[in-house]
Amino acid sequence: MVEFGFYDVLKLIGSLGFFMYGMKIMSEGIQKAAGNRLRQILSTMTQNRVLGVLTGFLVTSLVQSSSATTVMTVSFVNAGLLSLVESAGVMMGANVGTTITGWLVSIFGFKVSIAKIALPIIAFGMPMMFVKSGRTKFWGEFLVGFALLFLGLDFLKHSVPDLKSSPEVLSFLAGFADMGILSAMMFIGIGTLLTIAVQSSSAAMALTIVMCHNGWIPFEIAAPMILGENIGTTITAELASIVGNVHAKRSARIHSMFNIVGVTWMLFAYTYFLDGINYLMVDYMGMVSPFEDAASVPIALSFFHTAFNLTNVFIMIWFVPLLVRIAERTVSSKGEEDEQFHLEFIGGYIMGAAELSLLEAKKEVKKFGELTLKMHNQTIKVFEERNPKKARKLISKIAKYEEITDRLEVEIASFLQKVSQGELSERSSIMVRSMISVIGDLERIGDIYYQLSKSLERKLDDEIWFTPDQRNNLVELIGKLGDAFDFMIENIEISADDLNINKAVDIENEIDRLRNRLRKDHLKSIGDSDYNIESGMIYTNMFSSFERIGDHIINVSEALAEK
Repeated sequence: MVEFGFYDVLKLIGSLGFFMYGMKIMSEGIQKAAGNRLRQILSTMTQNRVLGVLTGFLVTSLVQSSSATTVMTVSFVNAGLLSLVESAGVMMGANVGTTITGWLVSIFGFKVSIAKIALPIIAFGMPMMFVKSGRTKFWGEFLVGFALLFLGLDFLKHSVPDLKSSPEVLSFLAGFADMGILSAMMFIGIGTLLTIAVQSSSAAMALTIVMCHNGWIPFEIAAPMILGENIGTTITAELASIVGNVHAKRSARIHSMFNIVGVTWMLFAYTYFLDGINYLMVDYMGMVSPFEDAASVPIALSFFHTAFNLTNVFIMIWFVPLLVRIAERTVSSKGEEDEQFHLEFIGGYIMGAAELSLLEAKKEVKKFGELTLKMHNQTIKVFEERNPKKARKLISKIAKYEEITDRLEVEIASFLQKVSQGELSERSSIMVRSMISVIGDLERIGDIYYQLSKSLERKLDDEIWFTPDQRNNLVELIGKLGDAFDFMIENIEISADDLNINKAVDIENEIDRLRNRLRKDHLKSIGDSDYNIESGMIYTNMFSSFERIGDHIINVSEALAEK
């Protein structure tokens, strides 16, 4: 009988931790080395569901974490940056992308002895980590993480107990393998619980493959466990959506339904899949049957995992609209507040992919900029509105927007501060500082528009009217400010390298010149007999406030240009 004491349990847990740590270092290294490219890939997610599948596959293959991809997708939906239909494609692709881990472990972990050359890889990668050049340093981290991952896998192989000499245990397991669909359901449950326990489907899969290779569990038991691990990985997205809005919860629900429905139909077909894989490996690849040789099971499981996820995507991609409708019916909205897209829900969770989080942050900053433009447009409507009742409704909306700008500044700054706690490339660190500067200026723009709305409210209450010249002058200044806003929003969307700061400066100079002319003309008019002091004070406040808004707008463009 094999003895497996407390110390052996600790060795097994430590080996699993070693494997997961290596995966974390490798994932973070590749993210930082290819950060800008990853953000470019992610920016294409919104085009169609097929492209979304490809995006999810590529990102997950690179970062080696389907959890990071799915949590990121949930947070994008939460922020209103992706629709439910678009997010479904990305999550489907993430499921296919995570199969790469199984192939890495099966081929390099068992067919090639990477562990023997792991220390030379570390010897090569470690000096690279101390190079000042960012990309060289990050590739060094990737190499060290890669070596640590397979060292951890080697420890894991030796930590799992050898049950080959314990036929009574194997016969015990075999007894549970002969109950048909009930056996499959039981081992699906075990795989689900294993993934929830270690919070990583990749780690759970590696452990399953090692147990098969060591002869602990046979192929027909391991396959349902792999299916269970597909269900277990949905827990991460569900947890991330708990603090999210209704759209985030629906996105996580779609991910869960996709995996659960896939596992359900596979319950009735998995024996045919296993026979097909056995036929492929024996008759076409000249390998030993995985039903007879434990050493063949890792490759067979990788085939099974890939075949299942690809087939599931090909089937379920046609039912995405149906999944969306079911999610909308099963996850009901709590009202208007739950329907709104705010960053407050994202701020409670930061995924491990710090570099990828910057894309989300940048899009939130763009939304912030668009909100200040809405305040600009609402202020124009108040300025033009002659009906006091309608004007007051517009003013109350501006006040609501101002409260949101205050909250957004705090929330985005908190989000960026948490992101910056992870290791970032030098360019990404500059982006963080730039965005923090931008949100400060956007919040101050919101404050100025709120103050302007209160001045216009007082103008209505006291029935104060502008002269035709004053109205025309303000309309001209508002037009220039609108041009500045449009160019600011455009600058937020593009990269610093493509930004044309000269045009922004030209618009700001035009605003300054116009403000100076209005102030000079106004000072001349003070001595006129028909001069109205009250309207003159509000008029002066308005063109001065508009000029200050122009100053903050040019500050935004300069920060985006990383000046």
